[in-house]
Order: sequence, then C-alpha cells, then structure tokens
Amino acid sequence: MDWTRERAVAIMHEYTASEALRRHMYAVEIVMRATAARDGADTDAWGIVGLLHDFDYERFPNPDHSPDQEHPSEGVRILTAQGFPEEWGQAILGHATYTGVPRETPMAQALFGVDELSGFLVACALVRPSRSLVDLSVKSVKKKLKDKAFARGVNREDVRQGCEELGVPLDEHIEFVLEALRPHERVFGLGPP
Repeated sequence: MDWTRERAVAIMHEYTASEALRRHMYAVEIVMRATAARDGADTDAWGIVGLLHDFDYERFPNPDHSPDQEHPSEGVRILTAQGFPEEWGQAILGHATYTGVPRETPMAQALFGVDELSGFLVACALVRPSRSLVDLSVKSVKKKLKDKAFARGVNREDVRQGCEELGVPLDEHIEFVLEALRPHERVFGLGPP
C-alpha cells in the first residue's frame, strides 16, 4: 500500500486526540515540505514524516526516555509493520536524541532541526496580541528563546543542535521556518479572530 498524505492523516487522527498535538504535527509537516522543496527532495515523503513523527506520543508516552520502548520506537514499529520505508522510520527515531539513532540523512536532520523550533514559533505567536506569525520577528523569537520560563517544554539545546546539524545560522533558520508557517497559520489556530 502506498503512503499518501491522506493515509498519514488518518493514522495520525486515529492515534492522536489532542488538537494541540495534531496542530504541532501539521506545523512540522508544513516546514518539512518547505525544506524538501528548497533542497530538491521529495516533498510528499518529507511531509508524511513530519506529519507522523509524534503520532504515537499520546498512546505511548516516554517520560523515562527509553531508547527503544514507547515514543517514538513504538510508533515506528507500528508504521514499519504497515510498510513504512526504513529511511522514514530512521528519521522519526532520530528526532528523539535519547533513542541514540544517528541522523544520517538530510530528511532526519531536517526533522530534528524543525521539530522543536516549529512548536516554539507557534507558542511565541500565541502570546502576541495579534496571535499571529505575521508580525513575529526573528529578534523577538531569539529573546523568547533566552527566557527559560517561556515554553519550558521546548528543548533549547535541540534548537541549537538542529541548526548546527543543518549547517545554518539560527537567525536564518528561524526566518525560514517562520516564512514556511506564516501562510498556514490558521491550521494551528493562529491569526486574528
């Protein structure tokens, strides 16, 4: 069976009840597609990986950060049993540093590089008077990154390391992700009411 976006969305919805988590996966999908387009890669494949990277998070939480149990390992086992390509599964495993799976492909590096930052940018927009990404600046994002009390769940080291692995400066990466997300902000519940 072929992997289509429709199939990925159905699986994501089957396993994920949280609207916030669904919105996060949609955001990562959008940025993965933009990254693939920029880099001449397969936008559908990269988008599906972005869409499914956290689909098992609710059912198989991993508070102890087990390298081979729970999220994301359980999710990759479920997908692999349905014919999910190995490279895609490796990218999903690699987005969680505690799995110990190296990020050896551009897809894996991109997923790691956009995951935390995508969520952080949406969080930044949610606290703005405009509730929008349109007027969110790189400078403002960097200021929020320094505020450890803001969006505590976002791993700042992963954001830094993601930029390093992608070989791009932080400012440039933030701007790219913002530009990818802005036209789709309604998908994440952003924008003026």
